[in-house]
Amino acid sequence: MKKKPIEHHQTLREKILETIRESILKGQLKPGEKVAEPELAERFGISRTPIREAFRQLESEGYLTVIPRKGAVVTALSERAVEEFYAIKSILEGYAAQMAAENMADKDIEKLEAINQKLQELADEGDVKTFFRVHNEFHEVFIRAAGNEKLLELINQLMLKFNRFRLASLSLPGRMEISVKEHEKIIKAFKRKDGSQADNLVRKTASFGGQVLIQSMAQSEGREAESAILKKVVDV
Repeated sequence: MKKKPIEHHQTLREKILETIRESILKGQLKPGEKVAEPELAERFGISRTPIREAFRQLESEGYLTVIPRKGAVVTALSERAVEEFYAIKSILEGYAAQMAAENMADKDIEKLEAINQKLQELADEGDVKTFFRVHNEFHEVFIRAAGNEKLLELINQLMLKFNRFRLASLSLPGRMEISVKEHEKIIKAFKRKDGSQADNLVRKTASFGGQVLIQSMAQSEGREAESAILKKVVDV
């Protein structure tokens, strides 16, 4: 059975997105480097229209910057942007966790435990891409349990814009295993309906994610991370 044109178009677009994301995260495409439309068009055997659509999405996710008359180039990460993102993330998700602790049903906690078990398996396998997707599901469970639709909308918009930071952080050695351990502590707080502790743990988890990414960025450039930024980031 032949795929409908729109389905085929969507599949190609996803392949382009995945190819560029991986090339950037693995360092095959460097900050400031141009992403060539003609090469991608030839590689996938398509016109430039779906490629430009993919570029726009990757720009919204923080991977690319589209410059008029020049094309798309890889966006450079900055320590300041990482620090600011994780500061906002920690506040919003911490507040959601605090609210969720009061509303969390047994079935929600069971779902969190099942998801975290899956995350442990994925960490053991080293499957970062699937881990990232399932990790999002874990956070969505307690954010939804907070019962605030506007908060959920705000967090989703923020996460989409900074997917690159989050995936880069989870890709660092040992980070997936640490994330699973962090989740175990958060689940225990939910079981006790301890909103203050859940808030504190989620904030620290977000801060730690930002810290390890900032340190990794600095090390890759052979320098020390900005101390002013690191002082704002609390370890778990």
